[in-house]
Amino acid sequence: MKHTYHTKGTCAHQIEVEIIDGIVTHVQFFNGCDGSLAAVAKLVEGRPAEQAQKILSGITCGRKSTSCPDQLACAIAETLAVE
Repeated sequence: MKHTYHTKGTCAHQIEVEIIDGIVTHVQFFNGCDGSLAAVAKLVEGRPAEQAQKILSGITCGRKSTSCPDQLACAIAETLAVE
């Protein structure tokens, strides 16, 4: 299932996540730090969605209470909830 998530409190304003049979198959961030976010996307693609969510959840960025990886964890959770 492909899902669009609108982030809260990060430079990236949107994340597209695709999960098929419990595996993250595609991640795309819109805005944010291109190189870093491309790396995050590549690192989670092919992983079990629940595992990726656990790894990324709670990561912060500077003084913010969230980060793009943390928001990806939220996007994965939301995608799993609507599957």
